[in-house]
Amino acid sequence: MPVIERRQNRNLPQINENIRYPKIRVIDTDGAQLGILTPAEALRLAEEKELDLVLVSDKADPPVCRVMDYGKYKFEQEKKAREAKRKQHTADVKEVKMRYKIEEHDYQVRLKLADRFIKAGDKVKATIMFRGREIQHSNLAEDLLKRMATDLQEIAEVQQAPKKEGRSMMMLLSPKK
Repeated sequence: MPVIERRQNRNLPQINENIRYPKIRVIDTDGAQLGILTPAEALRLAEEKELDLVLVSDKADPPVCRVMDYGKYKFEQEKKAREAKRKQHTADVKEVKMRYKIEEHDYQVRLKLADRFIKAGDKVKATIMFRGREIQHSNLAEDLLKRMATDLQEIAEVQQAPKKEGRSMMMLLSPKK
């Protein structure tokens, strides 16, 4: 049973009585250094101000602790994490379908669509579908996909070269970094 208890304590940051070092460097709430103290002295200082003693860096020599309101600090950290999660963009894979006998205007429409997807930060899967005996002309389809890659080369890079998959041929483009 004591092993389980010890494991749960590792997940929590070391605060107040849980700090177990002979000497620690203590920083005040306004960022001023109070010097190197024992954890007991530092805890007494924190309790006088009705705040917590929180271990900030255990890698330093001696370890660094800060006098702060732990509840407020934890709330701020969670708020920053939520904000970062809200701002991150996940790259989806958008598909642009066409046939190898596509007309020039239709090709330009697909090109603009792919351009818009890539500028939005998404990957583009360009697919050419074959029907019946059209599969014999896979070289024409490959030429069309290569043409699309060259038309988009300023903003996109080929992540997966044109390859046949059953009755279609596909290529994957991703935005340039």
